[in-house]
Amino acid sequence: MRFMTSSDKPDHVFDPSAARTQIAAQDWATAAADPQYRAAVVDLLGALAYGELAAFERLAEDAKLAPTLADKAELAKMASAEFHHFERLRDRLTEIGAEPTEAMDPFVAALDGFHKQTAPSDWLEGLVKAYVGDSIASDFYREVAVRLDSDTRELVLAVLDDTGHAGFAVEKVRAAIDADPRVGGRLALWARRLMGEALSQSQRVVADRDALSTMLVGGVADGFDLAEVGRMFSRITEAHTKRMSALGLAA
Repeated sequence: MRFMTSSDKPDHVFDPSAARTQIAAQDWATAAADPQYRAAVVDLLGALAYGELAAFERLAEDAKLAPTLADKAELAKMASAEFHHFERLRDRLTEIGAEPTEAMDPFVAALDGFHKQTAPSDWLEGLVKAYVGDSIASDFYREVAVRLDSDTRELVLAVLDDTGHAGFAVEKVRAAIDADPRVGGRLALWARRLMGEALSQSQRVVADRDALSTMLVGGVADGFDLAEVGRMFSRITEAHTKRMSALGLAA
């Protein structure tokens, strides 16, 4: 990404607070008149869409590891909800004139790489991965959503709705730790690894996409400054610590 030098600054200075008012108060038709903003939203929806498709595939695979038929059915229901979210995002991309596969393609390698590097070895690791990894991604997208036009914001927040996995994971992991406290140490190490990998991947994805990085550091929508990016990741880390406590694990 190219940053401005003193010789190529525009006549007016970008005002993040003004941008927040301008973009967040607009609908898609108005906001999309800015081609850079439109590109950022296509990237965002493409990343979200592939994330939902990958979540569907992962939950379907995790269902095979489920110890009981009831657990298998519960994960299948969650997988179905994730696929429905994917369909909404895919349809929205089509509506705004973007080709869904092309919008998703730039994010396939990073997300597939994350899942390959963090393949769970058993049922409990799969639960923790979905709970921790999906929650970190959701926190990131919610941070971005408040800076989007009203139509896009509504869609993004809708597809980030919990499919029931959070409560399910907490219940099962806590029960496993109660039955064998030694499990807690192993899962805590696993969750810390997931946190590091998830943050690294999200930072790489943003850095590789000019429109998304501009959205975060200034120039599109509510333009984070670099200090705000740091605060954003601090908030995501704090939320992760709270979720670890809910699981009964040390952060």
